[in-house]
Amino acid sequence: MTDRPDWPTEKLTALRLGRRLAVEVAASAPQRRAFVDITPGEVADDAQAHREGWTHRSTARSFRIEHWEYDADLIDGYDYDIGAVRVRSASAADEPELLTVLESWQLSPGQFQYVWDTADPR
Repeated sequence: MTDRPDWPTEKLTALRLGRRLAVEVAASAPQRRAFVDITPGEVADDAQAHREGWTHRSTARSFRIEHWEYDADLIDGYDYDIGAVRVRSASAADEPELLTVLESWQLSPGQFQYVWDTADPR
C-alpha cells in the first residue's frame, strides 16, 4: 500500500486522453503569476484517432511538467509578450514517475484543474 495521493478520477482520465492540466502556484513576486502544467505525450494510436475524429485513451503516456511565471499585468491582455519565464521543467516516463515529480515539487494531483478552468495563458 502506498501513502501517495491518488488522482481524482476525472483528472486521471483527462491525462490518459491527452488533455493538459494546470494549477496556479505561488509566484516569485507580487507582480507575477505562476502556473505548473502537465502535458501528456502522444502515443502511436493518437494520430489515427485524430484522423477519425475521436480521442484515444492510453495508460502508456509520458508527461512533460513545466513551471512558468508571467507578468500579472500582461497575462489578461492581448500582448504576445506576457513576460513568460520557464522556472523549471521535468519529464516523466509514466504515471508513477509523474507522481514522483509532483511529490518532489510539493504538489498534489488534487490541486490540478482543467486548463480552461485556470488563468494559465498557455
